[in-house]
Amino acid sequence: MGFNIFLLLFGFLCLIKGADYFVEGASHLAMRFHIPQLVIGLTIVAFGTSAPEAAISITSAFVNSSDLAIGNIIGSNIINVLLILGIVGILSSLKVKETTYRYEIPFVLIITLVLLILGKIGNRLNREDGMILLAFFGLFFIYLIMLSKKEEIAEEAVNVHSLGKTIWLLILGIGGIILGSQFTIKGAGQIALSLGVSKRVIGLTVVAFGTSLPELMTSVMAALKHNDDLSVGNIIGSNIFNILFILGFSALVCGSIGFADRFIIDGIVAIVAMMVLYAFISKDNRLRRCGAFLMLVLYIVYFIFIM
Repeated sequence: MGFNIFLLLFGFLCLIKGADYFVEGASHLAMRFHIPQLVIGLTIVAFGTSAPEAAISITSAFVNSSDLAIGNIIGSNIINVLLILGIVGILSSLKVKETTYRYEIPFVLIITLVLLILGKIGNRLNREDGMILLAFFGLFFIYLIMLSKKEEIAEEAVNVHSLGKTIWLLILGIGGIILGSQFTIKGAGQIALSLGVSKRVIGLTVVAFGTSLPELMTSVMAALKHNDDLSVGNIIGSNIFNILFILGFSALVCGSIGFADRFIIDGIVAIVAMMVLYAFISKDNRLRRCGAFLMLVLYIVYFIFIM
């Protein structure tokens, strides 16, 4: 037990430093190449922080542990919105981009509903379902290309890191994020298993929390550095990557991933989470603190319910 607690704490340390380096590197990369921070958050940072989910879900799908594969993704998406944005929204008055409010949040709602429909049909995700999810991912990528052309670019900062230092920060960041996630998952997972918790609950809670720690650390660091576009964009982008790319790729490669009926309830919670987020964005495109507090309370209620 003591060794697992050590792994858990060491994982937290790696995640904190990794997220800090990654946010700094991504921000300077955006400024150097005149890429909007929102686009960076929706792509590079989102993909980087989704790497733990990808590793866990794809591996779980290959070993026929569908409860862990699906539970990890849906659980991570719920945690990303209710817990992470809830915490960050309380700490900082988050600014939400107009495009995020008008297009990206509704898009997450749509693809989550599509996932539930595909999963309900036959109680599994097959290769055809995987191709559908990846097709949606292709549409999202086209949208990002269009967004990068329209988005206004802020003036370049005077003290921008050199390209070499920027790349080194990104490498250190993503390495710390992935390594920290693995240590955290292993330590927390062993502790949970010793208590006799089911794979579904482990996937929705311990593993989902462990793989969502990069999003939490990245979003907190981004908010503290006043990079709201990176903070919110990271969460929304990560949820999109989780559903469309990770589950789409897993279903396409593995051929079939079981989708139990009980995941419908979890999927509905994920949809409700996005609706609450959408409802509490003010007219000046800021997440209201009362909304962030409600999101945090909803996650606590959901956590108690599934336990």
